[in-house]
Amino acid sequence: MVALRNQRVAEQMKKEIAQVLRDELKDPRLEVGLVTVTGVELSNDLRYAKVYVSIYGNENHKVQAMEGLKRAASFVRREIGQRLSLRYTPEITFKLDSSIEHGDHINRLLSRVKAEEQRGHE
Repeated sequence: MVALRNQRVAEQMKKEIAQVLRDELKDPRLEVGLVTVTGVELSNDLRYAKVYVSIYGNENHKVQAMEGLKRAASFVRREIGQRLSLRYTPEITFKLDSSIEHGDHINRLLSRVKAEEQRGHE
């Protein structure tokens, strides 16, 4: 029962945080479309949330975007508190998620191997 509620709250937080990042934040380090919320992991008591984000760009852009997210964490928390009816608004920590980039890298490697195989069969 607790795990199901935890999942539902995490999914709703993911949607709300994505909307706040897209529509409410005016930080130039967080360019629209370059920061994606990939997941939210909540503690069992719903007091702490790890928000996983994927950032498109080079390392310098990622570092700056993470700095912008860390500085905006209290604003995002306040917005989530107003949008969701929870007894406690979770303390938010942003974490970089590189799984999308890793998947893209694997995809390119597989495409390259497939292309080489097709050239070898000709």
